[in-house]
Amino acid sequence: MNSATGIAERTDWSERRLLAVAGGLLAASTLLAVVGRPIDLPKQPLPVTFLVAGATAVLLLLWRALPTAADRHRVVSVLLFLGFLSLAGLLVWCHPLYGFFVWTGYLFTIYTLPGWWRLAGAAAVAFITAASQSGGFQTLRTAGGAVLFGFLFLCNAGISIAMTRMESLKERKAIRRNKVIEELAEANARLEVALEENAGLHAQLLVQAHEAGVLDERQRMAGEIHDVLAQGLTGIVTQLEAAEAHPGERERHLAAAKRLARESLAEARRSVQALRPHRLDDVAGLPDALDEVVAAWSGLHGVRAELITTGPARRLLPEIETTLLRTAQEALANVARHAGAGRVALTLSYMEDMVTLDVRDDGAGFDPDRPRPVTERGGFGLSAMRDRLARIAGTLAVESEPGAGTALSACVPAIPVGGAA
Repeated sequence: MNSATGIAERTDWSERRLLAVAGGLLAASTLLAVVGRPIDLPKQPLPVTFLVAGATAVLLLLWRALPTAADRHRVVSVLLFLGFLSLAGLLVWCHPLYGFFVWTGYLFTIYTLPGWWRLAGAAAVAFITAASQSGGFQTLRTAGGAVLFGFLFLCNAGISIAMTRMESLKERKAIRRNKVIEELAEANARLEVALEENAGLHAQLLVQAHEAGVLDERQRMAGEIHDVLAQGLTGIVTQLEAAEAHPGERERHLAAAKRLARESLAEARRSVQALRPHRLDDVAGLPDALDEVVAAWSGLHGVRAELITTGPARRLLPEIETTLLRTAQEALANVARHAGAGRVALTLSYMEDMVTLDVRDDGAGFDPDRPRPVTERGGFGLSAMRDRLARIAGTLAVESEPGAGTALSACVPAIPVGGAA
């Protein structure tokens, strides 16, 4: 039910009650006109009075039989009201005591006239009421009667117009209030539909998030396999080839190959179990783990390497420390495979909101705009590092040129354990 329908239904119910009251007052006024005939008041013969009262009763019955105010045309309602005014004026002309019936005209203005026309209708009813109160229209023939009529008209018109205006404002407020309630109900209905749609979207997002998580985990495991197994196997192959090429250092290269095999096996088991690299589990933090990696790599490949740490070191989220450690391992592996460097320097810098890892070598270098093709011997180390860093909102910058060495710079957010930076 909308606001207009609700107001109309209440109006129709009140209009029907008003018609019943008007019929009762018409009968009572007719009885008073008959009983009060001995009173010295202007009046018409009873047949004329009965004729006008009968016509008024027919109008009320016709009004009652017609469609309700919500269903009938506005013009029909206006015509009904004009008919009521005409018959009410004739009744007062027949006998002033019909003013009791005329009073209902104030209420009929609310149900039949639109907008500000109600004020004109109230004034017309006040005119007829003032005539009945002053003793009939015949009193207008004298100056005193005219003055009395004018005073009564002004009083009735002022009161009726004020009350009609207040009723009209009350009705408009009721319509606006019901309209607001209706709009709220529609908004609630739309909200329920939106919530149902959101529930479906949420379920879809959960599925997509699960699929994305699976894909991300696959990429992470691919990076782990490359970082751990590929690097380890490459190192083992390198040591075995060195043992064949240099028989005098055979034992040292074989021992290095065995150590790499054991470390690679341990790291592979830890990667499968989704654990952090063991160096970060066994030592106090990332600087110590990197120092151990640099020392082991330097001893393994016979290349001078050093780690410099700047800024106050602090424990970061395990994912961040693991990523930086893996980045250092991959960078050193690339130096060993491709650079032919004589010196490598790593710098770990702790800043307020970020941590950077710089790896510089004095090796052969390359053209960053022409990366190495991916082969069975590698070529995807840089892309693997970038993917790994991107998963923790990190970045990788590469500076190099043929014959001038290479500099890598990994930058990650400095998020400490247990909170945000």
